[in-house]
Amino acid sequence: MDLKHSINKTTVPQHVAIIMDGNGRWAKKQGEDRIFGHYEGVNSVREIVEACGEIGVKYLTLYAFSTENWNRPKDEVDALMELLVSTISMETENLHKKGVRLQVIGDVKSLPASCQQELQESMNKTAANTTVTLILALSYSSKWEITDAVKKIAREVKEGRLSPDNISSRLIEANLNTGNYPDPELMIRTSGEHRISNFLLWQLAYAEFYFTEVLWPDFRKEEFFKAIIAYQNRERRFGMTSEQVATN
Repeated sequence: MDLKHSINKTTVPQHVAIIMDGNGRWAKKQGEDRIFGHYEGVNSVREIVEACGEIGVKYLTLYAFSTENWNRPKDEVDALMELLVSTISMETENLHKKGVRLQVIGDVKSLPASCQQELQESMNKTAANTTVTLILALSYSSKWEITDAVKKIAREVKEGRLSPDNISSRLIEANLNTGNYPDPELMIRTSGEHRISNFLLWQLAYAEFYFTEVLWPDFRKEEFFKAIIAYQNRERRFGMTSEQVATN
C-alpha cells in the first residue's frame, strides 16, 4: 500500500524534526563497525528529504551530531566528520536540483575547517531554493543554544541597549539558532528510545512526538509517511478543550 496517498496534504506539518537514532545498532546487527550504519543512514536522509518535497513539508531538521557526540571514541568521531564532508560534497548538486535549501544550527565553529567550508559552499549554492529547507543540527545541544541566547541578551542589557522589562519569549526565540524558522509541529525519534536528548527543548514545547522501533537506516519513505498519518490523526489542543478546538 502506498501510504502517501492516505496523507491529507492540507494538514501536513510545516516543520518536522527527527532524531536519527540507531545507526550503530543497525551496523552491529549486520556484523559491521558502527560507522557502516552511519553510511547507510545517509540513504535514509536522502529518502526523507525527497519525501518531504513530495508531500509539502517545508522544513526538516535532522539531529546529525550533538555536542555530547564529541565524547564518542575518536576514531568514530573522525569517521563521522569525514562522512559529513564527503556527503555534503556529493549531495549538494542533487539537493540543488530538487530545490532543497541547506541550513545549519549548532556550534559550527567547533567543526573541522573542512566541514565548515563544505557546509558554507553548499549553503551558498542552495540559498535561493524554496521546496524544502533542510536544517542540519551539528555540534548542537539545546542547553548550549539557550545558554548562548541568554548571553546575547545579557550583553544587550549590559550595554544599555535593552531593558530587562522588554525581554519576552519572542526575543528569546529570535536569539535562538532557529530564530528564522517556524517551530516543529512533529518530532520523530527512531530506534525505540523515548527521550529528546537535549534537542530543540524550547522549540518542541507544543510539538507532537512520534517514537518508532525502526532503526534509522531502515527508516525510509513509508515509515515517514506512517509518522505523518499518525500526526494527522491526533487532536492538537494547545491548552484548549476539544470543544474549543472544534469551534475554532
